[in-house]
Amino acid sequence: MFDRAMVFGLAASVATLLLVLELVRRRRLREEYSLLWLATALALIVLSLSRPLLDALASLVGIFYPPSALFLVAMVFILFILLHFSTVLTRLAQENKETAQQIALLRWQLEQAQRALAAQQRADEHQHDQHGRVDRHDPVPPV
Repeated sequence: MFDRAMVFGLAASVATLLLVLELVRRRRLREEYSLLWLATALALIVLSLSRPLLDALASLVGIFYPPSALFLVAMVFILFILLHFSTVLTRLAQENKETAQQIALLRWQLEQAQRALAAQQRADEHQHDQHGRVDRHDPVPPV
């Protein structure tokens, strides 16, 4: 009833399920990213344990050796996982670009404000010097 391909598929699916759960538990994998992995592992476990379901899927798709359908299902799920991660990466790259642009704009505004403040301070010092203050460069102060 079970051949080596199905036993291997079952073992790999259970190992994947346990690994994903452990990664989520240790907070190394966020729950939202684990859902597709968990769905993949569960689908493969169900197909590995139910030979009639696996036979029906294989005949529906036109696969002559039903345990090969396990690998087809795994590949389809992995393609969905890759597509999901590609969309996440695209969104993160866009957010990263926007954040870098905002930081550059804030740096420019800060530099402009610092320049304006320095110019204002120089103008204030010059104005105070003209109103009877002792010039810092005057070697002898007036008596």
